[in-house]
Amino acid sequence: MNSPTDILLYGAIAVLVVYKVIYKQLRGTLLSRKGLIAMPLILVALGGYFTLKVLPQASGAEIVLMLADLGVLLVLGAARSATTKLTSVDGYAFQKGTAMTLVLWLVTIGTRVGFLALGSAIGVTGSLASASICLTVGASIGMQSLLTYSRVQRSGLRLAADRQELASVGR
Repeated sequence: MNSPTDILLYGAIAVLVVYKVIYKQLRGTLLSRKGLIAMPLILVALGGYFTLKVLPQASGAEIVLMLADLGVLLVLGAARSATTKLTSVDGYAFQKGTAMTLVLWLVTIGTRVGFLALGSAIGVTGSLASASICLTVGASIGMQSLLTYSRVQRSGLRLAADRQELASVGR
């Protein structure tokens, strides 16, 4: 069972992801390398740490369930990237999510919850499912960022280099 500290940590991470990723995508945001890399890198690092901590005690069924979850979330990350609109604002890449992006975020969240419920229903209730939340969600965001970066490169748009450059756009 998760400790109160774990629950608070996961809650804080969820709030951060909702604001820094989902809200900003739907509202629209200028893209920078740091913005595309930081959140998935942090989540994958945290998730990797938590996952590796419990992996030695995980059953084969837990590992298979986590890998299936990861595979589905990677596909959803790719789909989310395809649904965002890329435009130019003062020569910089600007990403804005669509209604379909929101739907896919809801499906992503539902999928993660669904895999937890499936694990519980079939008796796969070890700690790997909760320990891997950051890893699987971070990988999904990473896939979305990687494909969005590829789209930016193909379109010839520029990424903003730093926070100061981002702040000066639109003045």
